[in-house]
Amino acid sequence: MATLFSKLMPREGRFFDFFNAHALRIVEGSRELVGLMSNLNDAESYTRRIDEAERAADKITHDTILVLHSTFITPIDRDQIHQLITNMDDILDLIQDVAESLLLYDIRRGTPEAEQLAQICHMSCERIKTAVSLLPKLSAPEAILKTCEEIDRLESDADRVMRSAMSRLFRDESDLKQVFKLRSVYMLLEEITDRCEDVANIIEGIVLEHS
Repeated sequence: MATLFSKLMPREGRFFDFFNAHALRIVEGSRELVGLMSNLNDAESYTRRIDEAERAADKITHDTILVLHSTFITPIDRDQIHQLITNMDDILDLIQDVAESLLLYDIRRGTPEAEQLAQICHMSCERIKTAVSLLPKLSAPEAILKTCEEIDRLESDADRVMRSAMSRLFRDESDLKQVFKLRSVYMLLEEITDRCEDVANIIEGIVLEHS
């Protein structure tokens, strides 16, 4: 009976398609983040487009979990699928948090460090897209692992920029309100790269388990 039941259950699902679609939204959101940090006078337009990308990604996450619950045999471990899509979703949530914070705090003057951090976030997101697109090719793991290593290096770069940004902020900014606002934005930007590293670690785990 159990064997007959298992044969009737859906197999595989469309999980790699979901991952790729979500990664596209992540790159889209991070691209808008770079534009936002360079054009704070047009913050509302960039924030609106980031919100659209985040809502689209939320739907993909929701659909992925629905399919996961109705699929008997999955191409990779069920927990890994859930962890990967939810951690990818966290990235766009944080990008949205940055945009909303800039509006909430009414920050109209950016900094070179904030722009640099946004660029690092975007580069990390692009590499997530690359790594995810290679996941179906688990028989050739070298390219995936190399991309994950690049994400790890970018996270380290973000840490260095963050330390430099904080040092300059506390040294040169006399307005305590501005210090608080920019500190919060810097921390969110750096956290995006942390979440990208989390995704890279999950992907590395998937690769190593199947190699």
